Amino acid sequence: MTPSKLLKQLHQRDLHPPGVLTLAITNACNLTCCHCWVSAGEAPSPTQVQIRKLFNIMKEFAAIGGHGIRITGGEPLCHPHWLDIIHFACSLGFKTIALQTNAMLLNDDHLATLRELDFPGFSIQISLDGATAHTHDLVRGAGAFRTAWSGIKRLVEAGLGQRISVFFTEMRHNIAEIPELLDLADSVGIVSVVTGTMVLCGRAAETSLIAPPEVEQYLSLLQRFDSDIHFRDLYNRIGTMSALQWQAGDTVRQACCTFIEHPYLTPSGRLYPCLLCHSDEYSVTGVYEKGLTVAVAEGIPLWSTLLQISRRRAVEIPECRDCPGKHYCSGGCMGRAWGSCGNLLAADDRCAARRAIYKANT
Repeated sequence: MTPSKLLKQLHQRDLHPPGVLTLAITNACNLTCCHCWVSAGEAPSPTQVQIRKLFNIMKEFAAIGGHGIRITGGEPLCHPHWLDIIHFACSLGFKTIALQTNAMLLNDDHLATLRELDFPGFSIQISLDGATAHTHDLVRGAGAFRTAWSGIKRLVEAGLGQRISVFFTEMRHNIAEIPELLDLADSVGIVSVVTGTMVLCGRAAETSLIAPPEVEQYLSLLQRFDSDIHFRDLYNRIGTMSALQWQAGDTVRQACCTFIEHPYLTPSGRLYPCLLCHSDEYSVTGVYEKGLTVAVAEGIPLWSTLLQISRRRAVEIPECRDCPGKHYCSGGCMGRAWGSCGNLLAADDRCAARRAIYKANT
């Protein structure tokens, strides 16, 4: 199938053309974080996707109009050819290439190579789950904060600070540290801090060490945002947090999901239509053998069905019926609903917080 014919079929089913592909190049990891969605680092024989297969997938993705690649894992630095993968992606004409890493395995050679990378759209997303070692290490293990922060400072010293984005997972034990994390990032010149709420799936569903934030914690943080000028100004400059966007008011939309704008490909070759919606029933397997174009064509009927389910959410979910924000969130994230309770027509796991924030704004 030609790229033009594939894009026509997507358009006919009202599906978005692929934009940014999240490419998990390995399931190996130097950590076993207790909130890991994909339970990385557990396999006795980790999967390292062959570099030739990765190159073929990236070439196909560029050919069908994809404009960005997000390289992840596991920990992508565990793949022996991760730098070659980035260099090859840079040669394909993508607008953006992002590396998601815990920054703990960077060495001097890596820094020298990244410093010489001539690609304006390259960014490095680094996971930091607290402004202190106590908070971060509860999730990622003893010494993880010290080593990750050392990696961040080495990147900054190498002149790569403007390429760094910190990603923070909101949890009950750490959400109050968001203002301090913004200060910490700003102190070394990092220009972006993005947060997202943990989902009770993967390892997070098996531990009592961590939990999602409570509604009162979100409301308390929003009150601090309103009263703390420094926090508000710094957030407006470098921060992105869903709860603060809900407070400001979202745009009205028909459906939460934009299949298949942000597809996700696992190391085993399973293609999901969304970064967060990991329902095996609506995935395509054997992608490295079939090729990406064939796999996307195979998935179109499945993902068209998912889109219709997404559009029903705001009508059929009981929590949406009297919610003042249902026209903004359209039932919330279907992928999060699936990940947290295995039901595509369940409420977003952040529903209670969203309702409280929308109600406070009415």
